[in-house]
Parts: sequence; C-alpha cells; structure tokens
Amino acid sequence: MARRIVLRSEEAPDRPQPEDLTIEYAADLNEQQYAAATAGDGPLLIVAGAGTGKTRTLIYRLAYLVETGTRPGQIVLLTFTRRAAHDMTARATQLLDGRCEKVQGGTFHAFCLQVLRRHAPALNLPRNFTVLDAADAADVLSVLRARGDYTSGEERFPQKRTLYNMFSAATNRDEALHEVLARRYPQFKSHYNALKQLQSAYRRYKQTHGLLDFDDLLERTLELFEADDDIRQQVAGRCKHVLVDEYQDTNALQAALVKQFASVHGNVTVVGDDAQSIYRFRGADFRNIFRFSDEYPNAEVLKLEKNYRSTQPILDLANHVIEQADRSYDKELFTDQNEGDLPALVPAADGEMEARFVAQMVLRLRESGVPLRDLAVLFRSSHNAYDVEVELNRRNIPFVKYGGMKLNEAAHIKDVLAHLKVAENPQDAASWNRILQLIHGIGPKTAQDLIDWATEDADDPFVPGDGLPFSSRYVGTLKELLGTLRSIRAPDRPVAEQVETVLDYYQPLFEEEYAEDHPKRAPDLDHLAGLAANYESRQRFLESLALDPIELTALEQEEAEDDEPPLTLSTIHSAKGLEFHTVFLIRALDGTLPSRHALREDGGTDEELRLFYVACTRAEENLFISYPMTQYRRSFGEYMTDPSRFVDDIPEDVLEPVQLVEEDAPEAVESSDEPKQLSSENGPPPDPDAPDDGLPF
Repeated sequence: MARRIVLRSEEAPDRPQPEDLTIEYAADLNEQQYAAATAGDGPLLIVAGAGTGKTRTLIYRLAYLVETGTRPGQIVLLTFTRRAAHDMTARATQLLDGRCEKVQGGTFHAFCLQVLRRHAPALNLPRNFTVLDAADAADVLSVLRARGDYTSGEERFPQKRTLYNMFSAATNRDEALHEVLARRYPQFKSHYNALKQLQSAYRRYKQTHGLLDFDDLLERTLELFEADDDIRQQVAGRCKHVLVDEYQDTNALQAALVKQFASVHGNVTVVGDDAQSIYRFRGADFRNIFRFSDEYPNAEVLKLEKNYRSTQPILDLANHVIEQADRSYDKELFTDQNEGDLPALVPAADGEMEARFVAQMVLRLRESGVPLRDLAVLFRSSHNAYDVEVELNRRNIPFVKYGGMKLNEAAHIKDVLAHLKVAENPQDAASWNRILQLIHGIGPKTAQDLIDWATEDADDPFVPGDGLPFSSRYVGTLKELLGTLRSIRAPDRPVAEQVETVLDYYQPLFEEEYAEDHPKRAPDLDHLAGLAANYESRQRFLESLALDPIELTALEQEEAEDDEPPLTLSTIHSAKGLEFHTVFLIRALDGTLPSRHALREDGGTDEELRLFYVACTRAEENLFISYPMTQYRRSFGEYMTDPSRFVDDIPEDVLEPVQLVEEDAPEAVESSDEPKQLSSENGPPPDPDAPDDGLPF
C-alpha cells in the first residue's frame, strides 16, 4: 500500500479575531480611517479628501489583510509611481512585519509588463521586447511618416509628437480615431484616412520589431486576457485582493484591468478623490470613480474627511472652490486646527513685482524660522515661473524646479540608451536608426539600408559580414560601434560597465553632436552611469528609466552644493501629493489657470478647477495666490489681465485681498474695509511683541 502524505491547504486558517491582532487599529486611526482599513471582503471605494491620511489608511488596510490571513503574494498594490508602491510596502513592513515586503506592487505599466514578459509568446511577441517611451514612439512615427509620404499634400500633416499623442489618446481612452480627431484635433479631420493607415502601419511595425509603447503595455494585457481565458484566470487567481491608489487618475484601460485582476476573487479596494483628478491630458477619466458603484454593484463607499495637513481657513477656501465643480462626491474637509491666517489674494502690478513679492516673502519666512525646503512656488505651466526664477537667482536663493524635462528625454541620454536597447533587442529598428545617424556620413537612407541588413539579412547583426553596405567614410566608426555592441551583450557584464563602455565609444560623437553645450550636458552622463550601478540587469535598467523617469531639472539642482535644502518650484501637476508650510500660487490669471486650451474643451474648466483645488490643498499654514495685473506680449504690447475666474466672488472672509505697496510709497492706514498692505521691500525680522496683523512676518 502506497504511503500517504497529507498536504496542508494553501488557504489561510480562520482569520484571527480583533483581540488577537498585534496592531491596535482603532487606537491608531480615526473613526473613518478605521472603518476603511478594517472593511470586509468585496469591492470597497474609499473617497479620501486632500490631506485626510489616505496613504496611512491604505497601509493599515494592507497590514490588516496580511494580519488577518491573506497571503502577501496574493495582494496586488497598484500605484502611479514605483516609489509610492515601495514606500507603502516599506511602511506596512515597519507597521507589521517582513511579510508585507512580499506584496505584489508597482505601477499599472510595470505590473502589466511582468505579465507580458511571462506570456509574450501568446501574443506572438519575443520575451525581450523593447518598451518605447513617448519620445521613442514619436521617433518611430516620424520614420513611418516619412516612408509613407503622408506629407505630400498642401495641408499640414501632424508632427511626430502630435501623432503619438493622437494615437495614445485613442488607445487609453478606448476611443476610435475619428472620435479623437473630432474632439481634440479637428484641424486634422481631413487627414483621417491617411492617419488611419499610419496608425495601422505603426501597430504592424511594433509587432514586427518586438516593440511596445506605454499604451501597449495596458492594451495588450487586456488583449491577452480576452484571447486566453486560462491566462486570465491564472493571473487573476493570484490577485486575491487588489488595492489601487489614486483611482481617480485611472484611464479606461486601467479601470478595465482592475476589473480583470479582481475577476476571480472579487476583492478590490480603490482609494481616490474626484476633486484631485488632474491628469486628463494623460487620458485619466475622473468619471471612473463615479462609475465604481455601477461596475461593482455590491460596493461599499466610505469617506475620509478629517484633514491633518492644513488649517481650517485654508480648508474653507478649498471647500468653497470645489463647490463650483459640476460633479463631486459630497464631502466637507475639516480639521482640529481651527486657528490660522486667511489665504491671501495678492495682485501685483506686473510679473516683475509678483516675482519680487515671492522672493521677499520667502526671505522673511526663512528669517522667521521656516526652512526653504518647507516653501513652494506653484504654477500652471513651467514657463510661468520665469520671472520668479530670475529674481531668485538674483538674490542667490537656492531652488529646485520640478515639472521640466525628464532625464531620459534629453537627447544625449537617449543616444546612450539607444545603444543599450539595440544590445537588448537587435530588432529595435528605431534605436538602430538613432545610433547609426550619430556616425558622421550616415544619413537616413544609408541608416535604413544598414537597419534592413541588421534586422533582416544578417546572421549576427553585431558582426560585419557580406552584404553590409560599407563606405570608407564611416567604416572605421561603424566597426567600432558593432564591436561596442558585441562587448556589452556579454551576459555576465555588469550594467554599470556596459554603460561605461558605451560612454567611452560615444564621447567623441557626443562632443561633435553637441559641440555648443556638451560640457553642460556631460554631468547627465555621469548621473546615468551612477544610476546603472543600482541594477542587476540591462533589461531592468531600461524598463525602470522608461516606466519611472527621473526629473532632469531636479537632478541638476540636487547635485549643487547649497548651504541648505532648496526652495521648491513646481508645476501643480508635479506637486500633487506633496505638502508645504507655505505655498505661493503664482500667475492665477484667466487664460493661464484655467488655461485657454482647457476653456475650449468639454469638461476642461472643471479639470482646471480641480487643479486649482490641488494647489490650494498643498498648503499647511500659509497660502498666497498672486497674479500680475498687466503683462506684455510682442504682438499686443502691454495689456491688462483678468484674475482667475476661480477667485471671483469668493468672500473676503474666505480669501483675503492684499495690496502690495512700494517701500517709498506714502504709508497707508489699514482698516477693516481696506485690503492688507505688504511692503515690496524686505524688512527686518518680525517683532515677537508686535500685534498680530494676520501675516507671517
């Protein structure tokens, strides 16, 4: 008789009772947070207002699921940045124990990338497919655009960036191309047939050369699930609980993926705030958060409304602003911090005076004990900060600016990465095209001949052979290129050494290509080499830079040796999720915030209103909203401006008007009927015995 071995079930035993748990959830959380963190199985929507501790709540829910018996490997935590996922699991680990480190987590794109790497053959894809970032994808479209001779007509044909944005919008909004053209690009409707052909050519090209862009990572994962139900059940079966952060920022594909991931067990927790949905330009659809109860009929909806960030006067302004939205969840932010200065509305004569006001207030706050790192200047678009940057530089006030170019968007960085991409995927024609045209004497036609040889004819594209179209003008550099690529393909070669090898080859090409400013660009290459040392494989390194790029402007500033951590300048989009003691919201002008472009789109004004709300709710103690009353343009000369419509009709007991006066102006008498007056010159530190005038100095 055969011996019997009894295997334990992988299912967890009965869940521990509340009195057996090691974490005191009720003591650590407020009543609303506790209800959300300890909710039962099934679909759950947590509507979390700004500053209400939604991350803390999600961390406690993660720990609660693990502590009550869910295996960590069966929990999927989806976020919009890799850092957010890492920070949450790290904090949950500190809260509970090391089991939380085993939670599956990351961005939607990164999680889908893992699924596709594992099941690529089911979609006729190679496992070493290349991930194209937005700039790479636009370059591919540029090549196809030139090949197809789409620009031969008299009417203007879209440029490569517009083409990418157009096709991306159709994909991540799950819309037909003609719908996108009608809604966002009516000027190109006459090109519909040509654009449809180009869209199809783009798809074929990617499939042929083993390329996927960002949208493909999501779309093709859904395609995989629809084509093979066994794979769907296999993936979803490992997702016993799906947790999603910032659900208001999901697009149509991401919302559909959440449903697929939760399709076996039905346990999904999403956290979000409809009032903070500000990424419409990326395809985010704030309506997903309103549709949740329809998609999951048994869903429980809980709210977080107690704010731990801002004073009540700031929250009163935020509540007043969001009341203007066409649609929102009924929630009212409140706090125990009832005292505080009113937010201030500060009109300035012009952009220069606005910049002087910001710089002088920054210095006064610093002198009163507020570190520069706790101050932020926020704006709608990067160029809005030009005057402030000039003034800060003039006064030697250190600052770091966010919302500019990403490291992997810089041309010289893309040059280096293209070499690594070819080594990883020899079929990556777009990267071949980039590195070949760096060689003096090789133009588009010769590059295409070489690409055809490398991707179609060559037995080994990294070894010169018969049929290779050589020319004495570039034969030496071409052989050096192929030798470099051969050397970095060695499987045991550390990533940092691969980058250094490419940089040694690239240096003379770099100095020639960027002759005017290569010394300024050179530190970026050092940064890249330093980053490479943190990765065990070339594939992971390339994926990381593509999926979670680093701010180039921030990187440059952080390298500087300043006396203290710098002041933050940031677009509102880049500041989401951050908080500061004092916030200066500059250029609050109609046509800027809200932007003119948004005013022409359906739903655009509401999106800008939410953007304004996000800016206000970054402030902890002080909020200054300023705008220049005049501006100058070459085509118009000097003209009067209008303040943002979002500050119109706000009562003065909610948003206090402030008047700037020059140092040598006659002293004005302040009364309850007059706006507060601020000197435009930097004064002495505050007198602690002086009467409180409601200002931070």
